[in-house]
Amino acid sequence: MLFGVPGLRKSLFFILVIPVFSLFVVSCGGGGSKSTGSGLSYRAFISNPLFGGVSPVLQIVNAQNDSLSPSTVSVLGELTQPSRMTLSPNKRYTWVYSTVSPAVVLVDNTTEAIATTSSGSKTGSVTLSGLSDSMFIASDNATGYVAVPSAPNQNGQALGAVYQVSLFGSTISATLAIPSAHYIVPGSNTNNILVFSDNSDAITVISTILVGTNSNPLTTITSPNLDRPVGAVLSADGSVAYILNCGPECGGKQASVAVMQMSDFSIGTPVPVQGATTGLLNNSTLYVAGSAPNTPCGSGTAAKYCGTLTQINTNSMTLINSSPISITDGWHNHMELSADGQLFIGARSCSNVNISGGEVRGCLTIYNSTAATTIFPAFVGDVTGIAPILGRDIVYVIQNNVLNIYDTTTDQIEVQNPQPLFVGGLPYDVKYVDSAIPQ
Repeated sequence: MLFGVPGLRKSLFFILVIPVFSLFVVSCGGGGSKSTGSGLSYRAFISNPLFGGVSPVLQIVNAQNDSLSPSTVSVLGELTQPSRMTLSPNKRYTWVYSTVSPAVVLVDNTTEAIATTSSGSKTGSVTLSGLSDSMFIASDNATGYVAVPSAPNQNGQALGAVYQVSLFGSTISATLAIPSAHYIVPGSNTNNILVFSDNSDAITVISTILVGTNSNPLTTITSPNLDRPVGAVLSADGSVAYILNCGPECGGKQASVAVMQMSDFSIGTPVPVQGATTGLLNNSTLYVAGSAPNTPCGSGTAAKYCGTLTQINTNSMTLINSSPISITDGWHNHMELSADGQLFIGARSCSNVNISGGEVRGCLTIYNSTAATTIFPAFVGDVTGIAPILGRDIVYVIQNNVLNIYDTTTDQIEVQNPQPLFVGGLPYDVKYVDSAIPQ
């Protein structure tokens, strides 16, 4: 089991906590046999730039019993500070990003090592021209896309681009100049990519089949129904994109959700909400979170400002909750649903509360979608990773550079017994990397 201590500052090492017996279990292949260094079948990866105080690695957790494997995936020599991770659609690969000396590298989940080409040579890292907040692997599991808002372009074009990356060639195969391109969302089968730029009321669509041809792959979508869009959630069949209009939180006028038909990119009348920077679709319910500026929290907390959670019925595009649900403020960029219906909402740069002997809360909100109740765990700091574990009432959360394990039957951080073994590090992101459900 791994857990954290409330109130740790980001500048301090986090604490990974492991039962003394867990190393013996893992070394014997506990949790299933697999031809990997860890021997595990049910794994979570944790990006950690300072494992043991010195080494950039992905740590491996046995997701069946929440113990830490002695095996790690080293990215030394490729990435300076591994942070955000994204999985390939087939879950064979993990694409890892470094915030320092910005770069990306591909990890093969089956070998728990840097991926190799068909000839057996190791793929290398790809250097980026600036920082990125958004990337994904395409449906071919061999091409990656990453947005860099500050990317330089030729011929005096404004800064900003989306890079197409050949994952096994370790090269940037195309540069698509899009001013201030910040967030990217793949369409169905990645035939189209939606690009959202800073301070813009438009969406750029990349037609990936036209990249590298004589035809322009970029189409600019404008509409009076767009107001500082920052992202989208696709329907299950990919025919519709629910556009998240950030509104006042991004310098616009009105936050809302608008339906865009992916067939012709037409955009319908938006549904007003108080904030919209991240969302999650569960059947016909769309959850949307954001923080309208200066929204008061009301009673029950020392926090001055709060964000809001809104539920929308996508069949009728009407609000489910008559008034927004109060959550932490900050920039909401993480949302995950547990197996038993607990919605974990993470943010950065929120209003932390840490009163000695009193209220403690940070950037994590847990909303019980069944009971319609909201919980603010007693732990401060930014949330940088959330990973529900398939088939278990367990969710891993990285907050303030600490890994906490939540039991969703209680929505509390699990307390470990017996006395744990302490290991230093600085985790950033966490992903459950297997398709199997722990038995």
